[in-house]
Amino acid sequence: MRPIPVRPGPGQESVWDYPRPPRLEPVPERLTVILGGRTIAATMAGFRVLETSHPPTYYVPPEDIAEGVLGPPRRAGICEWKGRAVLFDVTGGGERAPGAAWAYPDPTPGFRPIAGYVAFYAGPMDACLVGGVRAEPQPGGFYGGWITPGLVGPFKGGPGTMGW
Repeated sequence: MRPIPVRPGPGQESVWDYPRPPRLEPVPERLTVILGGRTIAATMAGFRVLETSHPPTYYVPPEDIAEGVLGPPRRAGICEWKGRAVLFDVTGGGERAPGAAWAYPDPTPGFRPIAGYVAFYAGPMDACLVGGVRAEPQPGGFYGGWITPGLVGPFKGGPGTMGW
């Protein structure tokens, strides 16, 4: 089944206007990640990756992540655009979220600015905020995009969307 993109209204973005291959861009808003009632990451120096049919994936510089929040990296999969990833368990405020963050220690040339930056899955976190606005997790649990109110889809990740 072919998806029918939702037409964006004023002030909205459509994930169907995002490029393939994906684009990396700086984020002017503050990114905040909360787990166990504790702010575990907050930055004004984040990046987002924009790819057709996906909500943006947000990356936080390691220096803006609270100390001791990330467990040791373990090998994860390979992204055709960014390269080999590592996965982290995340802890905060007494809560533990296994495999809830990832990074690209040595990304492909187009994504070098996010080398070592960390992305968090929104689902296991108490909250992920973009400019103070709460984001919802991308459907399906496999991809790590954050859906904010100004974003329209449909979004890849849910049942029946893997072929998009």
